[in-house]
Amino acid sequence: MTARLRGFWPAVPALVLLFLFFLFPVVRMLGFSIEAGTLDWYAKALGEGLYLQVFWNTFEIALLVTVICLLLGYPLGFLIATTTPGWATLGFIFVLLPLWTSVLVRTYAWMVLLGRNGVFNRWLIASGVISDPLPLLHNFNGVLIGMVHVLLPYMVLPIYGAVRRLDPALVAAAEGLGASNWRIFWRIYLPLTLPGIFAGAVIVFVLSLGFYITPALLGGGKVMMVAVMIEQEVRQTLNWPFAAALSAVLLVLTIGVYTIAQSVARQEAQR
Repeated sequence: MTARLRGFWPAVPALVLLFLFFLFPVVRMLGFSIEAGTLDWYAKALGEGLYLQVFWNTFEIALLVTVICLLLGYPLGFLIATTTPGWATLGFIFVLLPLWTSVLVRTYAWMVLLGRNGVFNRWLIASGVISDPLPLLHNFNGVLIGMVHVLLPYMVLPIYGAVRRLDPALVAAAEGLGASNWRIFWRIYLPLTLPGIFAGAVIVFVLSLGFYITPALLGGGKVMMVAVMIEQEVRQTLNWPFAAALSAVLLVLTIGVYTIAQSVARQEAQR
């Protein structure tokens, strides 16, 4: 017992910081949502069509962002893991560079690129591809583009790690038996990299549920997600109890998604 306590003490500062800056604010938020002693705010959040639609929009956007990140991130992570060291280093630079830049800066950069008089529209008009500017900003498409750009590295890195852990002897054996590249991918690479795909999908999906800056700026108030609605309830209407109830519902849904994902992952690992 004494040895266990000695091993516990180094973790005390981290636990204190976790309590002060995470657990206490969460408990305080839950207290705001039920400070009147009723669950009326939760009934409003879960019982009115407007707010249910916002939750649905949030999950829809999160799912689309996850799928797009997977379609873009798997080939990129696979290529970085299987190419030469020089190209792999260059690929890592391009993947990690967005993580070194503020999300706010990246979002404003997309506003410059996607605006009606932005770089993309001016280039397309100048090249004769289109005659009128495309609506790329302050809509659903703009939000998807911005969120995919921010979250793509979180999909690439787990997939890269999963591909790197594969035993090259398996691929060599398959090639020696006459398997085509396509068959090697479907029978070896894809099944054995499913843990990386699953980890990246969970990370991207959970992060998407609570995104605020990118939907608020690129959506222009026309694409409503739960985090944006919470901010409006706090800043515009000063309705802290309802904002706290929305936050609590989003937190519970996020934890639920993560718990289900962990359960599925454990079941797959036991097979």
